[in-house]
Amino acid sequence: MSDEIYQKQLLRLAADAVGAGQLDQPDAKVTVDNPLCGDRITLEIKLDENGRVIELAHKVRACVLCQASASVVGGHAKGHDAKEIAAVAAQLEAILKKGENPPDGEWAELDAFTPVAGHKSRHICVMLPFQAISKAFEEAGAF
Repeated sequence: MSDEIYQKQLLRLAADAVGAGQLDQPDAKVTVDNPLCGDRITLEIKLDENGRVIELAHKVRACVLCQASASVVGGHAKGHDAKEIAAVAAQLEAILKKGENPPDGEWAELDAFTPVAGHKSRHICVMLPFQAISKAFEEAGAF
């Protein structure tokens, strides 16, 4: 894989591993795999009465791209509901597939994935944590 993908910001996100761990009594726990490369993420969430994330944890056995994406989700999902997270996932997908600019503000770290746009086979690695949280919302009945 090209070194252009693995820039300092992306490597820092992966190393930070924000949200890594497990929750006691999560409202939902899901495991999502990428059969093409073997990436796996197990994601747990606790939600408030309005379906907003109050706690999130993940265990990632995956490449640096997936680790970095899980760290972004772990760092920013709290306080958001399924619809808001789905909108962020759509923004990330547009960055990867259409070369759109990353958002400003809270989710500006999605900028780290801009170099991945030209590597279609790696898009799923980046999207896997967002797929996992979407499935967790569904399992919790909050989607």
